[in-house]
Amino acid sequence: MRIAIDSGGTFTDCLFLHRGQLQIIKVASRPDAPAEAIAEAVESALAQTRTSPTETRAPLDLVCGTTVGTNALLERRGGRVALVTTAGFEDVIEIGRQARPKLYDLFVQKPAPPVPSALRFGVKERLAADGSTVQPLTANQIARVARAIKKANPDSVALCFLFSFRNAAHEKRIASRLRSAGFAVSVSHEILPEFREYERTSTTVINAYLVPVMSGYLRDTSVRIAKLSRDKTKNQSTTNHSRSSVPPRVRIMQSNGGIISADEAAREPVRTILSGPAGGVIGATHAATLAGIEKSISFDMGGTSTDVALLSGELRSTSEAISAGLPVAVPMLEIHTVGAGGGSIARFDEGGALRVGPESAGAVPGPICYGRGSKPTVTDAHAVLGHLGTGGLLGGAFSIDIARARAHLQAEIKNTPRSFKSCSFKSVEAFAEGILAVANAVMEKAIRVISVERGHDPRDYSLIAFGGAGGLHACDLTAALEMREVLIPVFPGGLSALGILRADVVKELSRTVLLPAQELQQHPHRLRSLIVPLENQAAQVLRTEGFARAAMRFHHSLDMRYLGQAYDLSVPVSENVVEAFHRAHEQRYGYHDKNKNVEIVNVRCRATGLTEKPPATKIPSRRRGAPALPSQTLQLVFLGRPQKSRLYHRGDLRAGDVFSGPCVIAEYSATTLIPPDWKARVDPYGQLLLSLK
Repeated sequence: MRIAIDSGGTFTDCLFLHRGQLQIIKVASRPDAPAEAIAEAVESALAQTRTSPTETRAPLDLVCGTTVGTNALLERRGGRVALVTTAGFEDVIEIGRQARPKLYDLFVQKPAPPVPSALRFGVKERLAADGSTVQPLTANQIARVARAIKKANPDSVALCFLFSFRNAAHEKRIASRLRSAGFAVSVSHEILPEFREYERTSTTVINAYLVPVMSGYLRDTSVRIAKLSRDKTKNQSTTNHSRSSVPPRVRIMQSNGGIISADEAAREPVRTILSGPAGGVIGATHAATLAGIEKSISFDMGGTSTDVALLSGELRSTSEAISAGLPVAVPMLEIHTVGAGGGSIARFDEGGALRVGPESAGAVPGPICYGRGSKPTVTDAHAVLGHLGTGGLLGGAFSIDIARARAHLQAEIKNTPRSFKSCSFKSVEAFAEGILAVANAVMEKAIRVISVERGHDPRDYSLIAFGGAGGLHACDLTAALEMREVLIPVFPGGLSALGILRADVVKELSRTVLLPAQELQQHPHRLRSLIVPLENQAAQVLRTEGFARAAMRFHHSLDMRYLGQAYDLSVPVSENVVEAFHRAHEQRYGYHDKNKNVEIVNVRCRATGLTEKPPATKIPSRRRGAPALPSQTLQLVFLGRPQKSRLYHRGDLRAGDVFSGPCVIAEYSATTLIPPDWKARVDPYGQLLLSLK
């Protein structure tokens, strides 16, 4: 039995397949104990799929997308890390690059490195650029470092020597000594065997920083799930003696759009920084394929943040990401995140301007209308404008207190200083619409970052809106950006979990070679000799995950550049990779030069173990001529004016239904708002296509 979990800041989503039908459960997140929320969701799923006395329960396969690593990095709640590096390079992690994050900001503050200077230890050893030994690593140096680390007693150790991507002998000796002493060690030639010293050091340090947090989280999750599985099997065995002995398997979503075992994720947590958002991109790609949409932008608005990504053809990935102000050079999907979600808090800044986010009310205390919060949020604004209806959330299981939200927003208006005249609101409705307008501006800018600023016209794209709050803002954003249409997938509030459920097992490996491309033309076998070791290593990982060779797929690519350039482009391996590089350079930078020598920087291998995908089922059609009937009428506020509107339940809609706004479409996992002058159509798979009349 395969269950997917997406742990968000406000809700934890659980998606699973039961009797051929996808089902979803949402529970409140537990930021202090995320494993507890996961266990609660899984227990509910197991209860709903209770087997008969004569039926043996299938082994449990749990796949999780998590924000634990991301939040630990952003909030600086990782472990206490010691850095061991080549003597003289202890401060690389702090010096960084000369590039300034904000060119004209004279007061810009660089984030503090995760490792303080007192915990950086230099070792007297040195390798040349070709990997040859300049200064050997002596036994005395190993003993000295081991004593220093033991005295410092860190939670984990990051090990990164100069040019170790060419020759890992020195790193292996130190790592062996420290691991035998009981320390968790992140080693650069295992995490990122690539050149560029700062990026390699930073990535290794971040991995070590997250190991204590992620290993604890994964251990707690595995223990809780194993106990649940044992208890369910034990209860079943009282009436059925054929008890299953297969332990549950836990896998984790990676930032690159693939999943990996919990043990692997505990060793290399740096690969899970965009775990949850990556699932959303996979789910949005599937939804676009069902709808026949070739160019789209995914818009995932949850309770804490909004994630956007450009989708056209193959998934876009990068190895040049920045997280919490630090470079992370492992492959991850190109996702842009902003602090705007349903729980984002509205406030007035020192100049009197209305701001929304990035602070969030989260799951605790939550928005005002949830009953415990006291600060106005985006969700409260929707509540007082009538956009959430009156029946509550999660199919009525989660009630909302609209009167409480209205009273707190009214008090916020009264408490606004008179000096903020430009921001004074005459009514609660005006204040609520102001909150939504500011939130929309933040999210519109995020979409422009991944489209306009990268040479893509949003008017050529459709918006795939999901997340619990995505459907409430989709039409306004689409109109502002003049996009083609909006697609609301099935299970919009759990689409990230659906993407996680559909994800394949992926292992990515790389190696720096710094090889003249012309050498490959003269010796074609040389490229194969570079690829085969990576492919064999990746295949071994997939075999341990239970995949036969027939279920494995391999994709090879080369990072290439003109000799002397500081940047490179990734090009798929083909018969003539040099010509392919020239074309890629022309497309990206507007020119190419066949007279320049081309250099192969890195060799990459992406190995995929194909998993079984849940089926995409079509929904029934309505009898011709029969309209979709609303379940009730509502009073919604648009542009300061109340309008009579309709409320439809998503489960009552049928393929081919067409209806117009203003209306609200309510369902268990999310709410969709269709403004006046917009219309909706239901496709054969139950997805909603929204467009201007």
